[in-house]
Amino acid sequence: MNLRRTVPVSTRVRADLASVTRAIGMLVSRHGSLRTRVRSVDGVTQQETASVGRLPLLVTESDGDPVEAAQVLAGRLADVAFDHAAEWPLRVGLVLAEGRVRQVVLVFSHSTVDAHAADVVLRDLRLILLRGAIATPPGPQSVQVARDQHGVDRHRSDRSVAYWVRQFGRLPDESMEPTRSELDPRLHRGVLVSSAIDAATRLIAARHRVSVSAVLLAGVTALAAGESGRETCGLFNMAHNRFRTEYANAVANLGQIGFCVLDVVDRPSFVDLLSRVWRASLDGYRHAYYEPAAMRGKFEELGYEYATAFLPHYYFNDVRLPGGGVTETVAMTQGELRAAMGRSTFSWTRGLDRASWHLLTHVTDEPGAVGITLSIDTRFRSPESVEPFLRNLEQLLVTAAFRDVPWPWKPR
Repeated sequence: MNLRRTVPVSTRVRADLASVTRAIGMLVSRHGSLRTRVRSVDGVTQQETASVGRLPLLVTESDGDPVEAAQVLAGRLADVAFDHAAEWPLRVGLVLAEGRVRQVVLVFSHSTVDAHAADVVLRDLRLILLRGAIATPPGPQSVQVARDQHGVDRHRSDRSVAYWVRQFGRLPDESMEPTRSELDPRLHRGVLVSSAIDAATRLIAARHRVSVSAVLLAGVTALAAGESGRETCGLFNMAHNRFRTEYANAVANLGQIGFCVLDVVDRPSFVDLLSRVWRASLDGYRHAYYEPAAMRGKFEELGYEYATAFLPHYYFNDVRLPGGGVTETVAMTQGELRAAMGRSTFSWTRGLDRASWHLLTHVTDEPGAVGITLSIDTRFRSPESVEPFLRNLEQLLVTAAFRDVPWPWKPR
């Protein structure tokens, strides 16, 4: 998975090709993560930061809209998977128009940087273009983060691994056997863009003093558990791990998967479920910092097949930009929200070929709305089930914005 970013070049800076090329060089020199390859040495995966090297620049001339040209260029750079052993985890393109650079295109390997790190790099690039240099030192780089995980932070990793093993032991011992013929691609992904969900989740979050992400996770869990009849659910969510001050400006991929277990044996109402999801997910976030090899090794030591152990459970990742907290409420009537449901749109998308879970949810920003992408493993679920699931999620949340919804969490 690659992260694509485009940066318009201000008219206040020198934007000839040579000046912008020097700025790119300063940026890559500043951040060792952008010069780091990942290689296997004697069977051990290691990061190697190059002290010198060359970064190719793809330069294109635009006779039309530079923004459109930048989007096309970003697609060209991102369509080919990174070879992490051979190349640096950054690709750069420049869009020229009338003799000056109008757009800088950067494609990052998500294996090396997360979305926040990409924003740090873009901020530094803008400052270098404007000022010619940055006086403050850079934040920690990916190699330093790895050293911390193996060294001073080892106790935190050990604690998280112990928590995962303890919680995983609460789940029923089960495996999933395919019930359908696998389609190509194995994962089918549908996305519902809904302003109704955006407004409903804010209303619910404000009323119950939880995050909008917790509301969405509760909604997905309600429908998935209601369908399956599960009494205990394993929930996997993504944590950004930037709570510590020293990692605020780290250029690395600090995002790791959190894990929690939720009991629904007593068939709670949606409000009760939301409270449980909020508490459980926070516990999962607190234990989402660990050394990945140590986590895998412990599960395998206990006899689990790490590649398939999590398949029966659910993955949730809210990748929206920071903001939109519970204080940003909306004033809408139930009628207005239900009318907004009629404007929601569903479409199919691509992006994942394999996953460790049979059902995955991603949340993204959309203009005036939220995008809910549901990915299903076609060995276990029919593609025809994707749109109804998302529509039911929307209906559930709109109903829950005005009254509690009892088990089985299907609005009437």
